[in-house]
Amino acid sequence: MNESAPVVEISNLHKTFHTGFFRKRVDAVRGVSFTVGRGEIFGLLGPNGAGKTTTLKVMMGLIKPSSGNVRIFGLDGRKPSARAKVGFLPENPYFHEYLDPRELLDFYGDLCGMKKKDIRERRDRLIELVGLKDAASRPLRKFSKGMLQRVGLAQAMISEPELLVLDEPMGGLDPIGRKFVVDLLADLNEKGTTILFSSHILSDVERLCKRVVILNKGVNVAQGSLDDLVGGESRDETLESLFVRKALETPHPGLPLK
Repeated sequence: MNESAPVVEISNLHKTFHTGFFRKRVDAVRGVSFTVGRGEIFGLLGPNGAGKTTTLKVMMGLIKPSSGNVRIFGLDGRKPSARAKVGFLPENPYFHEYLDPRELLDFYGDLCGMKKKDIRERRDRLIELVGLKDAASRPLRKFSKGMLQRVGLAQAMISEPELLVLDEPMGGLDPIGRKFVVDLLADLNEKGTTILFSSHILSDVERLCKRVVILNKGVNVAQGSLDDLVGGESRDETLESLFVRKALETPHPGLPLK
């Protein structure tokens, strides 16, 4: 592993789908590029349909890119070894509802190749960390949306990953649930975990991130540090106004890019 390399490096990524009976072309991602440095919390922003989830799925090897490159810890992102130290939470995770949190984490720890003793020790700490100690024996079908999100975070952390990739981790949560997740991510980052997460909840992004990339219609429309993007200390522009302005300026996928 190249310690000096960015933790994540996405270069000129394209992904095209062909959907429906007539195989209509959909350009979901069009030349997206960004890097995530070691030890930072990086925000992948954009409205619904911007290409955030597609970008993360390509990065995690769930779908193949049409073109472009992904490198994780300096390794070719197409190789499973590149993701050996990555924890992932998809936007809409599905868990077998008859399992309880302990059983779920046992399953994912085993998938990660962990020893049973290590799984048990790590599992119990994580259940307490995400605030589910009192529900550790309850089947997941009885969990609320916020509780499922917490157990999803626990499964992403079961193998003690150096990089967490989270797709809309605060989506659908109430204010208390969002605060819990924001505080948890900040604490993990303080302990050295690099975090890449997608979101359209801009207040949470401003609390957690120093650098972001904004996507719309599959295109990078802005990226850099928050201070640079919104005018530094003078705050000539809010992140929300920048977000909206860049979205309105983005050309339609059928038009040539400027």
